[in-house]
Amino acid sequence: MGVRNFLIEGVSGTGKTSVATELQLRGYHVIHGDRELAYQGDPITGEPLRHSIDQSNKHGVAFAHEHHLWDINKVRALIADCSHPLSFFCGGSRNFPRFIDLFDGVFVLQVDQDTLIRRLADRPEDEFGSKLAEQKFVLHLHETGRDIPKNAITVDAAVPLASVVESILSTCRR
Repeated sequence: MGVRNFLIEGVSGTGKTSVATELQLRGYHVIHGDRELAYQGDPITGEPLRHSIDQSNKHGVAFAHEHHLWDINKVRALIADCSHPLSFFCGGSRNFPRFIDLFDGVFVLQVDQDTLIRRLADRPEDEFGSKLAEQKFVLHLHETGRDIPKNAITVDAAVPLASVVESILSTCRR
């Protein structure tokens, strides 16, 4: 959807949705990946799972995380459409290695542990990261850096939102 396309990643609670919303308010084209591209699927084949994942019981949070994928064909189609000067794909996907090379740049939002704990505690009950098991899992991902794209541009997302977005935009303008 853009002449230039950027991925904005990070663990839950780092501000991907907030950044996406702010970019939209500023008139930029944004794809909310977790809403528009995501599905639960086999991380190797990409085939959708036949049954929904119950994070609280049978499957667990880690299983749900590992099977959170983006539709690669949709990602490719959106990137092929050059009707916008810039497009931002915001969200997380476990199959990003299969399409990350299509982006002109990748940003990873980072926050300190205290900020992350506070943000997760403030989430509504129906949002991922609000439950204790999800919070523990996110903190583990944060600590280990597992599932975060390597060679990405790190953005301090603990600063005010406007500063986070300006940092991203100034890098994109270069």
